[in-house]
Amino acid sequence: MADTLPLPDFKAVEAAAARLQGHAVVTPLLESPLANRKLGGRLFIKAEALQRTGSFKFRGAYNALSQLDAETRRRGVVAFSSGNHAQGVAHAAELLGIPATIVMPADAPALKVANTRAYGAEVVLYDRYKEDREAVSAKIAGERGLHVIPPYDDPRVMAGQGTAALEAARQAAAIGVHFDAFAVNCSGGGLAAGSALALEAVSPETQVYTAEPAGFEDMSRSLAAGERVSNEPGKYSICDALLAATPGVLTFAVNKRLLAGGLVATDDEVRRAMAFAFQEYKLVVEPGGAVALACVLNGQLPVTGRVVCVLASGGNVDPETFITALKSAT
Repeated sequence: MADTLPLPDFKAVEAAAARLQGHAVVTPLLESPLANRKLGGRLFIKAEALQRTGSFKFRGAYNALSQLDAETRRRGVVAFSSGNHAQGVAHAAELLGIPATIVMPADAPALKVANTRAYGAEVVLYDRYKEDREAVSAKIAGERGLHVIPPYDDPRVMAGQGTAALEAARQAAAIGVHFDAFAVNCSGGGLAAGSALALEAVSPETQVYTAEPAGFEDMSRSLAAGERVSNEPGKYSICDALLAATPGVLTFAVNKRLLAGGLVATDDEVRRAMAFAFQEYKLVVEPGGAVALACVLNGQLPVTGRVVCVLASGGNVDPETFITALKSAT
C-alpha cells in the first residue's frame, strides 16, 4: 500500500512526467497584460482546469495506476474523493483498462458524480457527516480485493501532481521567466508536496505556498505549528475540493521542509477570483481551483514588482455556482 512506499523525490517527479507524456495535456501558462497592470507585476496562471477530467488530479491518478502490476490491474482499484480525484482515477482506469470503484460523498457536485460514472467507474455514495470515507473504501477493498488509490497521501500520486509545477517552470524558463513565488490550492497537500519537490530542483529560488479556504486552513496552521493539526468540525466552504480535515502524513513530511507558508481566502474572495479568472484570462475555474488566485487578489501574495504563478487546479463547477460567482463581481 501507499504508506509502505518511500517518499517521492525529484527523480520520481521526472519519471512521472515521462509516464504522462502523450497522455496528460500540456496545459497553458496564461498571462494577461491588463491583469498585470492592475497588480503591478507579472501574474501567470497554470491552467490545470484545462487538463483531462478538468483537473490536475489526472496526473497523479495516471502515474499511480500505470505502475500497478498486471494482477492488481485485473482485480481493480478503489478511490475516495469529493470529485476531482474521483474523475482522475476513473478516467485513468478507463484508459488503462482497470476496473474502478469510487467512494464519493452524497452531496458532491452533481457534475463530478455524473462525470465519474461517465468514465466507466462504479460510484458508491456515503454520508460525509456520519461516515468515514477511508473506512468505507477499506471495507470495499477488503471485500473485493481492490487496490486503494488515496487522493494525496501516496508517493506515486504526489509525484504525478508535481509534474504540473515542473511543466510550468519549464514553460516559464522557455520565455526567460523565473517565478518568485508559486501558489497551489491545498486540501491534503499532495499537489503542494509534488510542486515543492519539482521547484526545489529546477527553480530553488521560488517560494512555494499553499492556499486554503477559510475554516479549512489545516495545512497553514500545521506549517506554523510544525506538526499536523486538524480543522474544527462543523465548518462550511464552497470549495468542495479542499475540505480535508488534516494534512496527509506523507505530504506533510515533505511540505514542512519545503513550503514557505500557507495562505487563506474566504468564500466571497474565492467567488471574486473565479470572476477575475473568467474576465481576465477567459478561464472557467471551480471554487477549489481559485483559492490561490484569491490569495493574490486579497493581498496575501503580492505581485507588485514580482513574478508570481498560481495553479488553477480545477474547472469542474456547477453552472449555478459559476453564475453566482460571476454576479458577485458586478
